[in-house]
Amino acid sequence: MQYSITSLAKQALRGHQGWPEAFRHPEPQKQYDVVIIGGGGHGLATAYYLAKNHGITNVAVLEKGWIGSGNTGRNTTIVRSNYLLNSEIPLLEWSLKLWEGLSAELNYNVMFSQRGVLDIFHTDGQRDEAVRRGNAMIMNGVDAVMLNRRQVLEMMPLVDENNGRFPVLGGLLQPRAGNARHDAVVWGYARAADRLGVDIIQNCEVTGFERDANGRMTGVETTRGRIGAGKVAVAVAGHTSQVMQMAGIRLPVESHKLQAFVSEAVKPCVDTVATFGVGHLYISQSDKGGLVFGGMLDGYNSFAQRGNLPIVEDVAEAMMMFLPSLGRVRLLRHWAGVVDMTMDGSPYICKTPVEGLYLNGGWNYTGFKAIPGAAWCFAHTVANDAPHKFNAPFHLDRFAEGRPVDATGGGPFPNHH
Repeated sequence: MQYSITSLAKQALRGHQGWPEAFRHPEPQKQYDVVIIGGGGHGLATAYYLAKNHGITNVAVLEKGWIGSGNTGRNTTIVRSNYLLNSEIPLLEWSLKLWEGLSAELNYNVMFSQRGVLDIFHTDGQRDEAVRRGNAMIMNGVDAVMLNRRQVLEMMPLVDENNGRFPVLGGLLQPRAGNARHDAVVWGYARAADRLGVDIIQNCEVTGFERDANGRMTGVETTRGRIGAGKVAVAVAGHTSQVMQMAGIRLPVESHKLQAFVSEAVKPCVDTVATFGVGHLYISQSDKGGLVFGGMLDGYNSFAQRGNLPIVEDVAEAMMMFLPSLGRVRLLRHWAGVVDMTMDGSPYICKTPVEGLYLNGGWNYTGFKAIPGAAWCFAHTVANDAPHKFNAPFHLDRFAEGRPVDATGGGPFPNHH
């Protein structure tokens, strides 16, 4: 069904009893041209772009649980392209441009709200870094606006501007950035891919890979039997290292927990996405009124999708330094996603050494915002056996070649990114 005001009115008159299912629930076929492992945003979007852009519709997306049950449903939904390096900006800016037309393209409201992302700085050094990053953005055609102290306080009146340790000096604003609804992104891509003939198979965990005598990928073993494949694409976020190890590839990736929080609903008080430059705190307000915020990674490797008290305390302390008036707001819930941290803080979107096996992973903090652009490029790579220019820098050999994509200058250590 094409969603429209007409179809909404017709269903309203019928008590909303006639809506069809958004996508099918097929049994897996024996053979596909492409099998995508991972039913999150990246996997579903890759399937959609394979079908739409390249005419490859004999595609299966395999998800071990239900679609969107991994990191896509566990993030803080920020969308931005305010990056520094020339190798990063084109991909993330292309992704943002796709976000801007995504609801119309998918015929599904992904609730993309361009409320802006404001990075507030508190020292002269942070100002210099913000100016440098803003200039890099402008030179690459990305919107960037430097705000002074007064302009920041007009946008974020609850910020503690008189903090003796961290006075507000200004901020770097990307006006086109904002938030989207994570569940809607999954459902929209799933529905659009299904309409083009893609099979979305839930509760189907991959347990192994099948290769021929020459080492080429020929299929996967799953909890629902063997599924043959001409090509296999992996997009499993925080479990990238585990899945790729089944294919015989050990990746330079570590898995860490990244916690997120939401408060009880309050009246509108945060109109943008704001970041605290000192305490690594980021916050926005959802359409339901809850304050959505997060902080730093846990300091140890883990696959657990739950939080712990030290990070709760750390984030609460940062919140009280940044927005002390929110001190009496009650925490509703908190959780964790598993992020795959690479040695330079940048992702992999590439072919692998195994013929017929492709990888989209290592997203660190960037995965949700990159969904449309990264999947668009990943579909191009899978279809053409060659990268698009936007994802060409993000290959597995960059460390051996001395070409890391290290925006923070943190060096070859995941915990520094």
